Order: sequence, then structure tokens, then C-alpha cells
Amino acid sequence: MSRARRRLRAAIVPGVLVLAATFMTPVAASAQADDRPIGIAAGTNLPALVQGSGHAVHPEGVTWDPTRSAFLIGSIRYGTVSVVRADGVPHPLIDDPYLIATGAIRVDAARNRLLVTYDDVYAGPNALLSVGSTAETRGRHAGLAIYNLATGALERHVDLGEAPGWHLANDIALDPAGNAYVTDSFSGHIFKVTPFGEKSTFLYDPAVDAGITDDLPNVGLNGIVYHPGGYLLVVRYDTGQIFRVPIDHPEKFTEVTLQDKVPGADGMALASDGTLWAATNTIRSSGIDGVFRLRSDDGWRTSYTVGKQASPEAAPTTVAITPSGDYVLSSNLNILFGRGGQETRDGFVLRRY
Repeated sequence: MSRARRRLRAAIVPGVLVLAATFMTPVAASAQADDRPIGIAAGTNLPALVQGSGHAVHPEGVTWDPTRSAFLIGSIRYGTVSVVRADGVPHPLIDDPYLIATGAIRVDAARNRLLVTYDDVYAGPNALLSVGSTAETRGRHAGLAIYNLATGALERHVDLGEAPGWHLANDIALDPAGNAYVTDSFSGHIFKVTPFGEKSTFLYDPAVDAGITDDLPNVGLNGIVYHPGGYLLVVRYDTGQIFRVPIDHPEKFTEVTLQDKVPGADGMALASDGTLWAATNTIRSSGIDGVFRLRSDDGWRTSYTVGKQASPEAAPTTVAITPSGDYVLSSNLNILFGRGGQETRDGFVLRRY
């Protein structure tokens, strides 16, 4: 086991115990993997606020796992994936040494798969955001990892950082055929990965590439969702533009005419009623720390805002749609990024909106 992984094992448990006591939540043996059988899980009656624990976990991504009736969260700091229920205690499910930082998480229940983006995030020459980060991997190590959903066993790593330049494999959308579409926020690409692990460039166009400023790659394409109409909706973090990308002809992508642009839009989620949720933050944007709800009456050629709300927490990053409502994740990433990894915070918050 690597030194970084030994540090993870030593770090998570004390943080969980201290914070669980602070918030008077039950303490679980979070150092053990969550191996509860699929279909046998806690109920879905979640509180409006899930106060998460754990030492410096800093999750950026979250999703709802219907097979466990629980959240799954990642970790920028440790590169893990953990199961979280109503008590907020993270139970490690995946601790893969190849994953330096974990971003987006998607459940493909139909194929018993769990898909996770991984990176070693470059945030400047002196920044060290993840305990496993190295000078050789920072800003280059990026891809999609695929695991068995029931057991957490690795199926494959798909390297998306092979081409020269900076890379940040960020968010994931899944189509009904099981194809994954991954945004690379630094290179301006959307990659496609088939269920068999075959990768290709799905879309690249200079119009959606955020470029580089003062030797630091800008964050461009970020949140992405699949729409049942046969297209993707993808947001550009720095400008707040949303693009409609047809699955069959991605080169015919168009910009959605928005009532309100959403600068700082990070993760997005499409609810069953057609509402598009976008969590926005000010980590590297001039937007707001908040949540937008958008709708369209013309197949996302135009859109209007039906809700815009400031977040009580700093730096919300994404949204999880659950049977108990729609939850937004915040984990003090503004502190981690703003201090270049020299300062961290414990815990995280999942708030229902």
C-alpha cells in the first residue's frame, strides 16, 4: 500500500469520529468497505440537510445510488469513492491507488457499473491538492475508471490524458446504450467511451476551448447531462454558456439562448420533470455560490430561469437527484483550491433544495 493510501486509512477514521460526535450522529466503522448487498439498504427518507463527516475528504462529485439507497461521493484529496447515508458518515467503497483525485461519479445500474472520473488537478506550480499528487502526474493524469457497482472491483482504467497539454477529466453523462461522455475542462474536449472501453474524441471546437491564461489552464467545459431527446447539454464554466450537442451529429452543436447565463456552473443534473439544475461557484469564476433551475419549451434551443438561489454554503459543486428530493453538494473546495492544498476542511454538506 502506498504512503498516500496509508495516510488515507489513518486520516478518515479520526475525522469521522470527531465530527460524528460533534453533530451527535451515529458513529460507524467507516474504515471498512461498504459491502452491504445490493437492494438491502437504508430507506430513502433523507433529512433536508445531511451534515457529512470525514477528515479533509473534499468531495467534488456526488450521485445517488438506487441499488444502495445512498449517496456516493468522491474525494479530491484522497481519490476515493465512499457511500454516504442519512448520518453523513462516509464508508469507503473504492480505494484504488491509481486514482489520485476523484471527480464525477455515475451509476449505470442496468450494466452493474460505476463510472468515476480521475485526475491530478493542476491549480498552479506550487499547489498540492491531493495527497498522491506528483510533479509528473499533475495536470496530466486524467481519465475514466469503471468498477463493478456491487463489489467495487476494478473493470478498467481509460486514459484520457495521453495527448500533450493540460487535462482535467471532469463530468460524465451516460446515454441509454451505455456510452459515457466525459468533459475535459482544460483541453476543451468531450471524449466518448463505449461500454467496451473504446475511447474517441466526441467533440472538439475552438469555440468551446477556454484556453490558458498566465500559464494556468482555464476551466471550460464542465457539467454535462444526457437528454432523452438524443442530445447532450454541456455548460462552459468560465462563461456560463450552455451548448446543445446532438449525439448523432456533435459537429452541429449550438449554443442555447439563455435568459440568464450561469458563470461558474460546475455540475448539472436533469430532473425527471425536465428541469436542469446547475450548481455554481466562485472558485474560479465571477458568478455566485448558488443553484440555478432552468427549463425549456423548445428542445433546449432556448431556456428560461425558473429558480435562482444563493447557497448558504461556499462553493457548491454539483447536484444529486434522489427520491427524497434534489441535493446540492458543498465541501469547502474554495479553501482547498484557494490555499493551494496547504489548508483543508473536514466534512461536507448535502442540502436539499
